[in-house]
Amino acid sequence: MLKRFERNVSGHDYVVGDLHGHYALLERELTRVEFDPDRDRLFSVGDLIDRGPDSLKCLELVHQPGCFAVTGNHEMMARNALFDNHWGQWLGNGGEWSQQHDKVVLRNRLAEAMMKMPLAFEVETSHGVVGIVHAEPPKDWADIRGTSRETLLWSRQRIESGNQDIVSNITAVVVGHTPVAEPKTLGNVRYIDLGSFFSGRICLERLEDIAAMMEKGRNS
Repeated sequence: MLKRFERNVSGHDYVVGDLHGHYALLERELTRVEFDPDRDRLFSVGDLIDRGPDSLKCLELVHQPGCFAVTGNHEMMARNALFDNHWGQWLGNGGEWSQQHDKVVLRNRLAEAMMKMPLAFEVETSHGVVGIVHAEPPKDWADIRGTSRETLLWSRQRIESGNQDIVSNITAVVVGHTPVAEPKTLGNVRYIDLGSFFSGRICLERLEDIAAMMEKGRNS
């Protein structure tokens, strides 16, 4: 459910917003920051799949060294379709690409990927620990293990209400799920889903920069 990462002392840690099958956009951003796979790490807020041209290619990022992703609601919709035969929601939300693939093969590839995709990450940085979930964190990060999957994967309550409350017991939390025109901060929660499937843009930021920004905000 929760995976923790020690501080990366040899390179940089980056976090990317919802890819939704747009592998080329990721490649462009990684080139821009001169990402070094031997030293740097890449974290994703989930929703690797659906709506874009390269869903499987994005899903299989989790098998590459130094690449990690939490589960998004689109991975969960795919799981519910492929394993529980609940197809309506997925097909209505970008999962139609699945009809071009053998269902058994696709189910196996999804299962292999999701075994490596917990619901939450904690990543240590030089400015504190950053949490990563897909949609919305609890009010207190200490409650992360007891927070419902519905909240972590689907909720938009904080951003829809403009809630500026600080999530306690964590330096910062990075989420996706809700498209924003530009990266947005509410309290110590950073929203980085730029709506790749309609904007043609994704957000890639350094975790240490996000943590430093939150730390500076608290001390100002």
